[in-house]
Amino acid sequence: MRTTSKGTPAVPDLSFLDTPGLLPAFVEENRPRAHGAGLDPYEYARVTAPLTSPHDWPAAGRAAGHRHAGAAERAAAEGRTVTAGERYRSAARWYHFAGLLPHPDRAAAAQAAAEADEAMRRALALLDPGAERVEGEGFAGWLRRPAAGRAADGSGGRAPVVLVVPGMDSGKEEFHAVADALLARGVAVLAVDGPGQGVLAAGSAPEPEYHRVVGRALDALAGRAGLDPDRTAVIGLSLGGHYAAVAAAHEPRLRAAAMVSGPYRLDWEGLVPFVTATLAQRCGGYQAARAFAERIDLTALAPAITVPLLVVEGGEDRIPGVTAATHLAEHAPDAELLLVPHGNHLLGTALPDWLPATADWLTARLTG
Repeated sequence: MRTTSKGTPAVPDLSFLDTPGLLPAFVEENRPRAHGAGLDPYEYARVTAPLTSPHDWPAAGRAAGHRHAGAAERAAAEGRTVTAGERYRSAARWYHFAGLLPHPDRAAAAQAAAEADEAMRRALALLDPGAERVEGEGFAGWLRRPAAGRAADGSGGRAPVVLVVPGMDSGKEEFHAVADALLARGVAVLAVDGPGQGVLAAGSAPEPEYHRVVGRALDALAGRAGLDPDRTAVIGLSLGGHYAAVAAAHEPRLRAAAMVSGPYRLDWEGLVPFVTATLAQRCGGYQAARAFAERIDLTALAPAITVPLLVVEGGEDRIPGVTAATHLAEHAPDAELLLVPHGNHLLGTALPDWLPATADWLTARLTG
């Protein structure tokens, strides 16, 4: 393997992909995540059952996305708008999942992210024609408003807004359930990809000072019809949970924040190869990835998070090298902990036990 002058690998070490037994473990580990993202569990089993190596994962995910996109095109041609929109949304989910694995074919990963973004555009054009593309420096996403007359009370029919922030290997196409739960409660949603995420992953590195991204996204919402700029919040998932906490500490326009399975801090030496290789791919090498990981630490920042903060954790979420955000719940001045004992990372095993309560919590903080 090519290395730097200090002996640090210059490109991600992907040899762990050939570890015996990795494929079934990876498939099983991502099963709850797929369920939480809205993929049909039986289809997930059918797509993953024929795989013989982790190297096959991206192509299988893209093939599933292509099947849904093809079905969507046929339904749209026949005027079956709802069916077409739902199939496009399924395609977006599968294209996103195709890119979860740190795989050597980065061109294919970039293409899958672009396909996810396009499929989501087509889905919203059919299912939510009022959705708006919102993008700027370091972010791109979709703004969706609640149905007419459903805006949460408090400001003359203008809806409060929650930003949905994805994590290390995630993107805006993954968290439909979060967006739908908030929309149903009269809250508008801006789901974004930031630096190193989703459709922006190929051309940018992860940004530890994510509050700057959140600030620019809030700037972009100013003056848009039907929104209340004085009632904004953020929810982040996995590494996005850390980003949400950082934003809550720095961005004065936020009235509340929720972090789901977010890290309090990272210990580079303890991280598993999947995480270090993914970070190295997205940061541009192991040295940059390690420097990034060393900045993921909320110890000093916790006292500055003075807005209401909800920390959502699964009791079965144990990732080596990751200190859980339960520590943040102990040190942030206005924090609450929602601990679901049987929840895993991202709590795909416990959706009814955290998502409705979290959506209610955010809505109450924005309307109270």
